[in-house]
Amino acid sequence: MNEYQNSIALSFTIIFILIFSGCAMPKDPVPLSGDAPEAEGWTSETVISGLNQPWSIAWLPDSTFLITERSGQLLYFEDYQSEPVQISGLPDFYVDGQGGLMDISIHPVYLENRRVFLTYASGDEDSNRTTVARAVLNVEEQQLGNVEEIFRVTPDKDSNQHFGSRMIWTSNSTFALSVGDGGNRPVKTGDVLSREHAQMIDSHLGKILHLTQNGEPAENNPFLDEPDALPEIWSYGHRNIQGLAYDEDSGNLWANEHGSRGGDELNLIKPGENYGWPEVTYSREYWYTKISDETSKPGMVDPKVVWTPAQSPSGLLLYTGDKFPEWQGDLFSGGLQGEQVRRIILDGESVMGEEKIPIGRRIRDVKQGPDGYIYVLTGHDDGELIRILPE
Repeated sequence: MNEYQNSIALSFTIIFILIFSGCAMPKDPVPLSGDAPEAEGWTSETVISGLNQPWSIAWLPDSTFLITERSGQLLYFEDYQSEPVQISGLPDFYVDGQGGLMDISIHPVYLENRRVFLTYASGDEDSNRTTVARAVLNVEEQQLGNVEEIFRVTPDKDSNQHFGSRMIWTSNSTFALSVGDGGNRPVKTGDVLSREHAQMIDSHLGKILHLTQNGEPAENNPFLDEPDALPEIWSYGHRNIQGLAYDEDSGNLWANEHGSRGGDELNLIKPGENYGWPEVTYSREYWYTKISDETSKPGMVDPKVVWTPAQSPSGLLLYTGDKFPEWQGDLFSGGLQGEQVRRIILDGESVMGEEKIPIGRRIRDVKQGPDGYIYVLTGHDDGELIRILPE
C-alpha cells in the first residue's frame, strides 16, 4: 500500500469458515488479519542510528555490510561500531517521492566476482522507471567499478510512485525483481490508469520479473513463447511489492504487497499466475470507495493473508537462523504503517497464525544477519538499524 496513508477503522480477525454441508469444497479461505498477539521471548537494541531514509541492508561474506539510503548514498560498515564509509561511483538516480536508490543485493558467488546489484529509479519527473545495475565493489578504494545498467522497466512513467524494486536471488545466476504498478489513481501511463498495467502482459508494471544476472529473461519464464507478452514476466496482477523471500529448499517465492487503503497482501508466487490487482482486491481507494466489487475470481490467485488495517508491508524474511529455533521456517514481514514486524507462522504453504513484534518505527527492511539475529531498518530521516535478539 501507499506509504502515506492513514489506517482505517476496520479490523478483521480470523478466517472465513465454510459451513455448507454437501457442497464441493472451494479453494482455501483467506485469513483476514487485524491485530495479532505479541510474540514472546525477544528484545531489541539499536545498533546504528543517524541513517537518512535507509532502504536496504546486505552483508558481505566477511560480515561487513552495506546500507542504501534512498537519497542516493551507499554506505559501507566494517562493524556495528564503526563510522560509515560512503562508496563512490554510483549510477545516476531519480530521487523524488518514492523514487531513489532502493535495494542492494550481493551476488551469491561474490567471493569469485565481487559483484553487487542495485535497484533504483532512473530518469526524471517526465520519464522514469525502475532500473537494475550491477557493479564490482572495491572496498579498499571505497568505490564501485564496472558499473553496468543491466535492465530497465518498460514503459516509462511520469509519476514518482510505486517502483517496487525489491530483488532476491533464486539461484546463483537468476533473481526475482518486483515492479510496482506505476502509481495511484488518477495517475496514467499511456492512455490508461497506471494500475491497469498490472493486468497487461505487454508491460512490466505491476509484475514480478525473473531475470538472469545479465538482465535477460530467465530460461524457465512462463511467457517466453507468448508473442504478445514480455518474456521477463514471472507473475502479474500486483500493486506494489516491497518484500520478497525465497525458500531454497522448497523453491517457494513469497511476496508482501501494498494495498491502497487496507488490503495489504501476503502471496505465494507461482509462475504465470495472475494475482488479481486491480480487478480483485480487499483494498479501497484512499477516499474509501471500492476499487472492485470482487475479492476473488476464477483464474486469479487469492492471497494467503490480507491485512486491514494496513501494515504497509516492506521487507520480508524467511528465517533460518539458530538464535530463535522456534521461529525457523517462518516469515517476518516489516510494516511501515504498522511500525511492527509480523511473524507469519507457516506449515508448508499454509499460514497457521501471526504474532507481532512492535518496534514503534516505520520498518523498511527485514533481514537475517550472518550471526543469526534479525535486523530491521527503519525508514526515517533519522533511520536506525535495530537488532532483534532473544530476551
